[in-house]
Amino acid sequence: MEERVLGRTGRMVSVVGLGTWQLGADWGEVSDDESRAVLEASLEAGVNFFDTADVYGDGRSEQALGRFLADHEGEGITVATKMGRRADQVPENYVLPHFREWTDRSRRNLGVDRLDLVQLHCPPTAVYSDDEVYDALDTLVADGVTAAYGVSVETVDEALTAIARPGVATVQIILNAFRHKPLEQVLPAASEAGVGIIARVPLASGLLSGRYTKDTTFAENDHRTFNRSGEAFDVGETFSGVPFDTGVEAAARFTEIAGGLTQDLTAAQAALAWVWQRAGVSTVIPGARNPEQARLNAAAGSASSLGPLFTSKVRDLYDELVREHVHDRW
Repeated sequence: MEERVLGRTGRMVSVVGLGTWQLGADWGEVSDDESRAVLEASLEAGVNFFDTADVYGDGRSEQALGRFLADHEGEGITVATKMGRRADQVPENYVLPHFREWTDRSRRNLGVDRLDLVQLHCPPTAVYSDDEVYDALDTLVADGVTAAYGVSVETVDEALTAIARPGVATVQIILNAFRHKPLEQVLPAASEAGVGIIARVPLASGLLSGRYTKDTTFAENDHRTFNRSGEAFDVGETFSGVPFDTGVEAAARFTEIAGGLTQDLTAAQAALAWVWQRAGVSTVIPGARNPEQARLNAAAGSASSLGPLFTSKVRDLYDELVREHVHDRW
């Protein structure tokens, strides 16, 4: 699989990583054995970048990764975690004493002395402009608590604010065939500044696999059931903010495009390849609930160029069906 430098971390990471939200919570039940099988299959397929957060299963995802890391020491794995969503979402909580508390907990969960990368987990917008927040994050690096820090954002404006800060190593943002706005300013600005881009929600919560119909239902403890209108967190995290019926229609069209132009790729693989082949993207982090999904996702990291015709058709699809729902909101 192709590898790229992850921004200011200086680390080489696979262009397809693994997001591990689903190994902790909010995607239905996944057992510890199933979680371990997904992690092992990903590593065997060439994935060396794993993204987690302290809030995923209240630490369960981090702990699963910690056990995995203990058995694969020295194999070049990079783990990025995120912090902040376990606390009340007010700017006053984003201070050094809390950062120390949160990172200490994550280090215990992961079984490491120093985190590879810690990211602020979509905090209130005001946090991205606060000088004291970045001073505190710099202190964590100076103290050896983390090797680098970044941010996870909801909006383009938040991303641009963070990219302007000299200590920010990475920005994590939603980017997929149904979310094009980051292509306009965020990716060029990140490339110029040497900031890595971690693309999340690359399959629009599974829509871009092409497997769902308008009658598809999900488990009660799956965010695709309980967060469709943003009841629990930003609605953009669920189906990328696209209304479900519209998303199903757009995904069917995407599947037709992929089938006509990429005979050797599934729709999901084409969607992942489209993301990592955008200039400025460091890695894309799909989730996987079983080893076969993990292997198929990883295989997209060696896909040949999709070409300008594919890109043009995806842009036309976005403009026709999706843009009005998401472009001006995030």
